Amino acid sequence: MVLDYYYILHSAPCRGPMMVAKALGIELNLKKVDLLQKEQLKPEFVAINPQHTVPTLVDGDFTLWESKAIIGYLAGQYGKDDSIYPTDPKKRALVDRFLYYDMGLHETFRAWAHPVMKENALPDPEKKEKLHEAIDKLEQHFKRNSTKFVVGDSVSVADHTLACAITTYR
Repeated sequence: MVLDYYYILHSAPCRGPMMVAKALGIELNLKKVDLLQKEQLKPEFVAINPQHTVPTLVDGDFTLWESKAIIGYLAGQYGKDDSIYPTDPKKRALVDRFLYYDMGLHETFRAWAHPVMKENALPDPEKKEKLHEAIDKLEQHFKRNSTKFVVGDSVSVADHTLACAITTYR
């Protein structure tokens, strides 16, 4: 089955579920949403997602938005095993910790970037420094734990979302 996926490419939260889908062998019917043209406010999109946000996933008669929810759904519904998103509560909690960390990282990025992109404001050096500090904390995690991936020695959904974040924010 092919799932419809509404997204914007430059958004790290939109790319994370795309990477997870690819890792799980899920085919997505990619549907770009042009936020500058306010396509997310058109009645046909609002009928799919009344919060008019991206990403949005449509799997048959099931619709879901919010990137981390989509990731959990894809892993649970289509994962062949629990290697990418563990079912063991302790292992999953470690992965979830980094999914939540990623959400905070994204908000830190938004606080710095959105005034520049949307209001033509000058970059705020303090907000940029906070973003770099948040990224440095992640780098320190790798140095302390000497693991190949965020949580252990195999790829998890947290690796996919953080890869999208870091490549955008650096």
